[in-house]
Amino acid sequence: MVMLKKPITRSEHIKRLSREHHFSLLFCWKIRQGLKTNVPGERIRKYVHYFWQQHLQPHFQDEEKILFVPIADRHVQRAINEHKSIRQQIEHLSNYPENKERKTLAKIADMVDEHVRYEERELFPHLERKLSKEQLEKIGKLIQQHHSSLPDLYEDQFWNMK
Repeated sequence: MVMLKKPITRSEHIKRLSREHHFSLLFCWKIRQGLKTNVPGERIRKYVHYFWQQHLQPHFQDEEKILFVPIADRHVQRAINEHKSIRQQIEHLSNYPENKERKTLAKIADMVDEHVRYEERELFPHLERKLSKEQLEKIGKLIQQHHSSLPDLYEDQFWNMK
């Protein structure tokens, strides 16, 4: 008998952050595609910096300054520590020679992928259990006011190379 996984249901108030996680997973896929098809590291690095500025950094800030504030436990601390590690890897990416740069790009893709899956599978359900309905509503309103998701309009679509 095949067991089907139930889709994750998310509080309406933090769905926007979950949707952004989808784009972060796509970001990981794009990096991996570029590496797999031997796109020069510099092109992938430029995309990583673009995505960081336009998407990941604002997303991390929303989580840290809005979603995580009411609960300071080990689950939230793990996410904050992962944000810091990802941020450091991206900030130091330009310092690496080509051979190390490619390994670091792969590492960034793995770190972001694992981080998103942690938040979706463990942290967000944990927060939804711990936060009151009123807290979730307030968080949802703050996220709506504070951040507007931008589409990924990066022009060099290296991940489509054959």
